[in-house]
Amino acid sequence: MNQCGLRYLTADDVHRCITMPEAIAAVRKAFIELYRGEADAPLRTKMSIPGREGKALFMPVYLPGASLLAVKVITLFSGNPARGLPLVDALVMVFDGETGRPAAIMDGEHLTAMRTGAASGVATDLLARPDARILAVFGAGPQARTQAAAVAAVRPLEKILVYDPDRGKLQEFARETEAMLKVPVVVLTGTRAIREADIVCTVTSSPVPVFEDSDIQAGVHINGVGSYTPETSEIPPATVARSTIVVDQREAALSEAGDLLEPIRRGLITPEDIRIEIGAVAAGASRGRSGSEEVTFFKSLGNAVQDAAVAAVVLKNAETFGVGTMLPR
Repeated sequence: MNQCGLRYLTADDVHRCITMPEAIAAVRKAFIELYRGEADAPLRTKMSIPGREGKALFMPVYLPGASLLAVKVITLFSGNPARGLPLVDALVMVFDGETGRPAAIMDGEHLTAMRTGAASGVATDLLARPDARILAVFGAGPQARTQAAAVAAVRPLEKILVYDPDRGKLQEFARETEAMLKVPVVVLTGTRAIREADIVCTVTSSPVPVFEDSDIQAGVHINGVGSYTPETSEIPPATVARSTIVVDQREAALSEAGDLLEPIRRGLITPEDIRIEIGAVAAGASRGRSGSEEVTFFKSLGNAVQDAAVAAVVLKNAETFGVGTMLPR
């Protein structure tokens, strides 16, 4: 890492310095480090902002494979969209893993979308059927685009189905995603049409399931990445109960994943059913899919190792290509 100053990277800079295949490769390696106990990623700290409908999340991590320390700070203010502001904002601070010296500050919005998409790319590559060709996406916001890009990076998609109650977002997603991935995008008016999907990604803020269990056919792989609190769940408990469950980090999943805690509360599954981490599958220590009729469910809360892994690639490419603004220290 450059020790001569502090590199500042805007959202556009981050976008220029990472590709989805690079992100998927980096996140896959980071998940293996997390599973093996080599990375140190404490559970995130949450803080509510009284009277402002806001919350902040603090996510520290040490990733030895990339030789860096990082901290991501995320803010979520639910009143922001009415003000014409983003619901979510984030910054990532990167420190040299050998000296502790600050190395970079980078915008976290695109980085978060990339690392979240990359996690689904890793899971889809490991868990979806090899012949999976049709993707359904719930949600049409910025992170939905990187979900589609990540799945397209590991499976040759023939069609993408998308559903969102916001028709304007749907049309924008369809237009941009078709242009980016060269894959036909079909805008859905209801959820039943996802019955033809081989892969499903949910990336919404919905507190309740976004489809019916009957919509999911045998052999489907699901990436659940939207809900991140114990009280919210995008996936029907019945679907979770009949799936092989894989998580990014078991401790975090049992603490925060409403998609899993709700079926536990109903007695449909037990904590012992949540035992496979994606890093173990990537390392070959646990099996993933065992048959073509099996439903697989990857529940991702988002782990700081993903942010650090993607930030490391971004910083390396920024230093190589001279991207960003150097700040004096």
